[in-house]
Amino acid sequence: MTLFDIELRADPGVGDVRTGIPKITALEADFPASVLSRIGEHESWRKEVHRPATSTHKWWAKRLGSIFRGILTSAVSEDYSSALAAYESATRLDGLTVFDPFSGSGTTVVEAAKLGARAVGWDINPVATLVQRQAVQRWDMAELERAYKLIEERCRLEIDRVHRTALGESVLYYFWVNIVACPECGVDTRLFSSHVFSQNAYPKRVPAAQIVCPTCLDVVPGRYDFDVLTCSNGHRVEREGAVTRNLMTCPRGHTSKVLDALAGNAPRSEMYAKIVLGADGKKRYEPIVDHDQALYLECSDLLAQQSSEVVLPGGGLEDGQNTRQAIRWGFTKWRQFFNDRQLYSLGLLGAAIRDLDAGAAEREALATLFSGTLEFNNMFCSFKGEGTGAVRHMFSHHILKPERTPLEAHPWGTPASSGSFSTLFKSRLVRAHAYKKSPTDQVVLDDKVNRVSGLSLTTEATLADSWPAGGMKRGLVYLRTGDSSRTDLPDESVDLVVTDPPYMDNVHYSELADFFHAWLREIVPFSGYPDSVTTRNLGEVQSVTPEGFGRAIFRVWSECARVLKPEGILAFTFHQARISGWVSLVEALAEAGLVVTAVQPVKGEMATSITKNGSEPSNLDSIVVCRKRESGLGLKDPRIAAEIGERQLSVLKADGVIVGKGDIRSVIRGYVLATYASDPSNTDIASLASLADELADEQVARLSAEPDGE
Repeated sequence: MTLFDIELRADPGVGDVRTGIPKITALEADFPASVLSRIGEHESWRKEVHRPATSTHKWWAKRLGSIFRGILTSAVSEDYSSALAAYESATRLDGLTVFDPFSGSGTTVVEAAKLGARAVGWDINPVATLVQRQAVQRWDMAELERAYKLIEERCRLEIDRVHRTALGESVLYYFWVNIVACPECGVDTRLFSSHVFSQNAYPKRVPAAQIVCPTCLDVVPGRYDFDVLTCSNGHRVEREGAVTRNLMTCPRGHTSKVLDALAGNAPRSEMYAKIVLGADGKKRYEPIVDHDQALYLECSDLLAQQSSEVVLPGGGLEDGQNTRQAIRWGFTKWRQFFNDRQLYSLGLLGAAIRDLDAGAAEREALATLFSGTLEFNNMFCSFKGEGTGAVRHMFSHHILKPERTPLEAHPWGTPASSGSFSTLFKSRLVRAHAYKKSPTDQVVLDDKVNRVSGLSLTTEATLADSWPAGGMKRGLVYLRTGDSSRTDLPDESVDLVVTDPPYMDNVHYSELADFFHAWLREIVPFSGYPDSVTTRNLGEVQSVTPEGFGRAIFRVWSECARVLKPEGILAFTFHQARISGWVSLVEALAEAGLVVTAVQPVKGEMATSITKNGSEPSNLDSIVVCRKRESGLGLKDPRIAAEIGERQLSVLKADGVIVGKGDIRSVIRGYVLATYASDPSNTDIASLASLADELADEQVARLSAEPDGE
């Protein structure tokens, strides 16, 4: 059984119809964390394959669908065996309403819909709402393909034409290098860190590489580990380039910081090589010739002539945690993220979608596809190498990081392309449509994680953009862009709030989402999509300070407490390297009238996720489970809470789940600090935080010494 196989179960079993929440749930007392972590690990490597409905467009910190299915089914189960049975069978949450106030890519909404629950998703960012809508919106495949053909007829030939060699062969990729004048002597410096510009992902197995001469830009085949060679024009070429970290050395030997040389201005760029798809179907590397230069200049002229007709991004970057580096490099307008050929080609494609006469849902899907294509077609992308997907997308660092050697791809693409409109149509939209019609899930069968069909309902639904007058019904999904601290949901109308809130001092989604929004606001993918210059909002739960984070998330938790039924549960995934983030979180929960009944460690998004990496390795999230204070439940004794956390982590380790030092520290801190919410008026939070650190240090030392399981 391979990663991509689907095993059709002969009898998936008709699971129970769960219509209520037990007094004590498996989510709180007997959560199947090890099994779900194993499944989650499998899913995490190819989320776009296992959960394609939520993968039609980029969104950050996309959670694991298998984990959220496990949260939902455990919240309506009384014990471990019941929870696991509910996860593995065709369980239905008839009549239960599930609300996600930080809906993101729509993981909670999709998993709730698959289980037959009434799903409600709010997010403050319209780009997130767009992603969610594709995950559950009903598409007519015939209409979608017809609309795609209309777009192709309008713009493909011209986009193809400006990505061709003099012989008429397709150019898959153009290689560029940024140029900066030396601040001391004024000589231009090409910002290569290495003159090997293409090598295999496994160079020791396949040592062949492509090398560029920094003097004349000749392209020379060679080895990835060469020391010195001579190009065809007689120039000496060394492996190392002019740039080392943040320093550059000009051809005359002067060393300076790249930022100092830029002096607030964006760098100039120069083409130096291309990958051609030959008539024989084989790829080859070639240097840039006069035809390539002339074709690019023609694109610049065409862009100037047609700028009022094509779609172009508007607006500029505002200072922020994730935009600051780009601004320091002189990128202040979204238009600067693209070269002229990209703007012309994408502008034609965007205009074809803007003016498309097609079904509303199908036009919206293609607008989403266009926006997703932007991630792979801009001058912040780079080349990944041979033996892997060619394009390293611009968000691989979770910030807007300028690229010294950008890669320009063919935006319409060929079957040999990576990240193009045509290839993503198949890998994203077609795959998502099939999944929405007949979702699959992952379960452990014969001691292997396999994908199975038959457990879940279709995710396709009718969309509502406000609370229905007659209440939520099956087949209706309510999605809305707005501040989740001020919803239109009635009091005590929600059974389960399941979410993944932003963490303190982390990726600021709106600062990144504005890259897409700058184009989307020109296309208007769906009625009501905002025309604002930015997606930033004062109500965002994004702050670099504990105080700001606490105030913002308190408002949302208070709203969740208002809409939760008396017996309802709030459950959310959380991971925080800094103890101040945990402190702010539990203070906000307590102030909102909520108590913590459990903290369940489980496999997180990815072990290597930049959003969570600190000085200690990390692989797990914590599922924080809460109820209203009137329930009389809640963790109360900090030392007993720490012992519970230690036992859970030990079980995970024994079952072969990777548990890093950062996981131990975060989970133990979370468990100890969770007790604050049960009696905030009689608990000193500073003393409790000190105790949390002390107990976390003890468990890091003890659990790190335990052998890992198989």
